[in-house]
Amino acid sequence: MRKLCISFLIAISITLSAQSRLDKPEMYIGANVGVTESMIMFNPAVNQGFLMGFNGGFVFRYIAEKNVGMQAELNFSQRGWKESTGLYSRQLNYIELPFLTHIYVGKKNRVFFNLGPKISYLISERVLVNSSAVSSDLQHFTPIQHPFDYGLCTGLGLLFNINGKIFQLDTRANYSLSNVFDDQKKDFYANSNNFNLSVNLALLFQVK
Repeated sequence: MRKLCISFLIAISITLSAQSRLDKPEMYIGANVGVTESMIMFNPAVNQGFLMGFNGGFVFRYIAEKNVGMQAELNFSQRGWKESTGLYSRQLNYIELPFLTHIYVGKKNRVFFNLGPKISYLISERVLVNSSAVSSDLQHFTPIQHPFDYGLCTGLGLLFNINGKIFQLDTRANYSLSNVFDDQKKDFYANSNNFNLSVNLALLFQVK
């Protein structure tokens, strides 16, 4: 699965590299803020619902090709998991750096599609609910063992240019290829990777 995703990204990049260049490249800077819904993809499975959190940060976008550009972000993102029993939930706070291919259609107002890799680092974690203090489940008493996280993100959005100010709505899915807990043969969980959805509003300004 991981090799397939990486191969797909490489193929997309090669295909887009042949686009025609713009006479005047576009550059944007701005900020985004929104909410996340997160879970951990455990194997063996743990019954969960989505845990709500906060997401926000800075956006840089550069477009030199017709209908194609690149976008980099620096975000604070809350992830984690909430178990269906209601007895346990944990919040994971990350600093993340997405590097995205930005594909759009339209001129003043646009529909866009973002796709690319991201890297993240866990800066803190917090147990929100723990009503199972005597539990022997590993995920209840083990701190996160792998703070570095990497994966893929993709999403759709709408962009509106109103009196020179760029307002946009961005929906995104993020899937980690790394695990938060140890995943050797001797370990209990073969997989424990982050998965989350986010909805963000952003305000961007075009740099002349």
